Amino acid sequence: MKKARDPITCKYRMAWIIVMFDLPVVSDSERREATRFRTDLIREGYFMMQFSVYARPCGTSDKVDTQVRRLKKLIPPRGEVRAMIVTDAQWGRMMVFRGLDKPAPEDMPEQLMFF
Repeated sequence: MKKARDPITCKYRMAWIIVMFDLPVVSDSERREATRFRTDLIREGYFMMQFSVYARPCGTSDKVDTQVRRLKKLIPPRGEVRAMIVTDAQWGRMMVFRGLDKPAPEDMPEQLMFF
């Protein structure tokens, strides 16, 4: 019989990749490269948290490694891209402020619970 996953342990095994970037958009070709980069991030499963800040959940450390390798191939020749990896537990402790409200951070998608 398969053991159920310990939710506390899972919070430290699952991770989020946060990608922050500052890309030049002065020329037409630079705008196209920046747009392509954002579109590619969305195709890879990232969602926009804020302008130029995207995030993607990963169910395992192997998934994180794979996504980092894939991310490196998407980076445009000019500009700066940073990636940060945080555990699901750290993600859950994120503070989000919008005016006077304090909404909760995004949840890990349900489908990843099956991996």
